[in-house]
Amino acid sequence: MNSYDYVVVGAGSAGCVLAARLTEDPDVRVALIEAGGPDTAQEIHIPAAFPQLFKTEFDWDLDSGPEPGIGDRRTYLPRGKVLGGSSSINAMIYMRGNRADYDGWAAAGATGWSYPEVLPYFRRSEDNERGEDAFHSVGGPLTVSDSRSQHPLATAFVQAAEQAGYKRNEDFNGETQFGVGRFQLTQRGGMRCSTAVAYLHPVLERPNLTVLGAARAHRVVIEGGRATGVEVNRGGTVEVVRADREVILSAGTYESPKLLMLSGIGPAATLSAFGIDVLRDLPVGHGLQDHYMALLNFRTGVESLMSAASPENAQLLESAGRGPLTCNIGEAGGFFGSRDGLDAPDVQFHMAPVLFHEEGLGPVTEHGFAFGPCVLAPTSRGQVTLRSPRPDAAPRIVHNYLTTAEDRDCIVGGMRIALRIAAQDALTEVITGPFDVPDTHSDAELLAFAQRVGQTLYHPTSTCAIGAVVDPELRVLDVAGLRVVDASVFPTVPRGNTNAPVIMAAEKAADLIRGAA
Repeated sequence: MNSYDYVVVGAGSAGCVLAARLTEDPDVRVALIEAGGPDTAQEIHIPAAFPQLFKTEFDWDLDSGPEPGIGDRRTYLPRGKVLGGSSSINAMIYMRGNRADYDGWAAAGATGWSYPEVLPYFRRSEDNERGEDAFHSVGGPLTVSDSRSQHPLATAFVQAAEQAGYKRNEDFNGETQFGVGRFQLTQRGGMRCSTAVAYLHPVLERPNLTVLGAARAHRVVIEGGRATGVEVNRGGTVEVVRADREVILSAGTYESPKLLMLSGIGPAATLSAFGIDVLRDLPVGHGLQDHYMALLNFRTGVESLMSAASPENAQLLESAGRGPLTCNIGEAGGFFGSRDGLDAPDVQFHMAPVLFHEEGLGPVTEHGFAFGPCVLAPTSRGQVTLRSPRPDAAPRIVHNYLTTAEDRDCIVGGMRIALRIAAQDALTEVITGPFDVPDTHSDAELLAFAQRVGQTLYHPTSTCAIGAVVDPELRVLDVAGLRVVDASVFPTVPRGNTNAPVIMAAEKAADLIRGAA
């Protein structure tokens, strides 16, 4: 039985940050538990190759239950099962969300999480190639760069959006979020810069850090109201990894609540139904939020990423760190209001210079591109619960996408923006025909299309939210020595891609744990 000061479950976007920051003190011993293996596969590091990781050993390969708001379809939910977690399989978009998100959290009781209070942690993590200003910083572990791809189809999309009357935005993480443009990316020299690359690999030789790979956490061991360790399975052997100070769950929005429930922390009725002793009756797993996205796919005569994997492009990537293989798929996009008068956007667009259909699993056999809206500030709420008391069983997940009138109106409004952009000269000049677009443009048809083709944008949050399951210092309510640090603690899903906010939260949590915040 090994004992450490801190035991961190999950070597993902948050866990790698925590491991690096907590071991800065040489007197602190940290164990980092990861169910997956090393991030050595070539497809992890070549940006354009990340869809090849779907449904592989690097993917938890989860599915939702029947989703009532989209015709009872089950949706595919990829999550990273590898060092770096989902930051090793995501689209690398560096997006912080909107000032209103964090100020809203603070106003609702999440003390210490207002925008002015979280901005220093965004900046601390960042090494932005554009340099330092009021919003950005240099010298942090996480490299943030402009796209090395500059794909002409992405350029056409941005031009078309400008022709439709939307302003160009050079920095979605700056003064305003509204507008269109290219995204900044977590890339270094044209290659993926995951939290494993940025935070974990540089500190692996620290003698006070132990990484336990291929180790599946079963439950948190709680004795006398205090978390004292984590039960894990390594190679068929079940053992307890002891924590003298704290256990920190960074297993993600789906797995962290599952581990809490298996440990006796969760809704009493749910736990009792599975024969689990109730230690704390908390709304674990409730409040699930995600960004639901619907993409239009068009055929084109312009060369897309379908032909990116050529020897010439591989050489260009290796020698110069640029070219089509550096494309993150979602290269461009924008933030819009689905209706007038909004202070913050409620729709985000992503544009891919390649066909992206059937939840990213559809075959790409011809040149094309895709773009479309997501519901950025959803009012729908879902739930993560147990499927079985067995720790190797996937959780039961239902997001309730588009089950509120507000969310349905939002996706229809976003679809109308997409059609307006598609009708502009910059895109009509490159579109050769529809691949998968709405047949007609009535509200009913646009909604039916979104319900048929929509998918997760891979941004689940809020199943262990501040104020409901954890306090503003991310400590599980009424359980000593136990914190949750990942997207599950967010009171609401931020307006944007969630990787940067998770990294920020882990940077802040490190200070909270060390008493430096």
